Amino acid sequence: MTERPEGAPAQPQPQDQPSAAPAYPPPAQPSTPTPTQAEIPVPAQAPAQQAPTAYPYPNPQSPVGYGPPAAPIPAQAPPYGQPVGGYPPGGHPHFGAPPAKGAGGRAVLWVLLGAVVASAAWGGGFLLLGNDDTEADLRGYEAKSNLCSSVDYSSFKNEYPEEDTAPVNNSLEHEALDQGYCSISLKESSTSSLSDAYFSVQMDLHKKTDPGPEFTALWSEYDQRYEDYEVDEVSGFGDEAYLVTEDTSSGDDDSGSRSATLAVRDGWMTYEMRWSAYGSTYDDVTMPDVDDVVEWLKTDTNATLDNLRESDGI
Repeated sequence: MTERPEGAPAQPQPQDQPSAAPAYPPPAQPSTPTPTQAEIPVPAQAPAQQAPTAYPYPNPQSPVGYGPPAAPIPAQAPPYGQPVGGYPPGGHPHFGAPPAKGAGGRAVLWVLLGAVVASAAWGGGFLLLGNDDTEADLRGYEAKSNLCSSVDYSSFKNEYPEEDTAPVNNSLEHEALDQGYCSISLKESSTSSLSDAYFSVQMDLHKKTDPGPEFTALWSEYDQRYEDYEVDEVSGFGDEAYLVTEDTSSGDDDSGSRSATLAVRDGWMTYEMRWSAYGSTYDDVTMPDVDDVVEWLKTDTNATLDNLRESDGI
């Protein structure tokens, strides 16, 4: 053993201590494989709570309500061969099932029944009422553009001998109606500056519709409109005729008005002959009695209607 020099500290004696780790790695030992990152389960974490800010929107650059809306997520189609909404109870569709019977079926039935009834009603009405091609029943009458040339008023000429040199003629010709009108001024003498009475005749030929119901309503109820008029139905003229008279004078006083009208319907022809006169205490004019005028109207109406049936027309 080597002696230590004088004054050197004593060296400790070696003891049994574990040996130091070798400087080189130990031989490879079998080890358990380390799991990859994908295999390590990551615990769910709560979403981070955004710290409150002074700006009221979630994102200062894109406030809620602005910018393009998020595209809706398209619904996924059902698996191939499966109807939307799945199969009905039982697992499989029922092919060839009969249509359900209910309110819908009954409604269709009512619609068809209504159509049949409407068609039958229309056909029946058509047969009952006829159509626009019905031939007019004019009984041989023909309208004239100069009706005054066919008017006979000879019964009035004893009372009114002065001839009217400018009578008024009006006429109308249409596919639905032909009309003739004549107005004659009656004068007692040539010294009369104004008419002493008024006389007119009108004839209408209805070529599309039957005037019967309207004619009856108008003349049979004429006194409903004027309380001073009297209505009497007379015979011997066409299919029906009415005499309408009015007399507002009293006694020997010729002041007031008197009038008489004979209205005749013969088939689809309607006819009117009118007379009227007006008197006052200031006029030196006398008016004939209404009863006398009624007889004149009847006589001249028969003669005039004969003339109109023999006329050559417009």
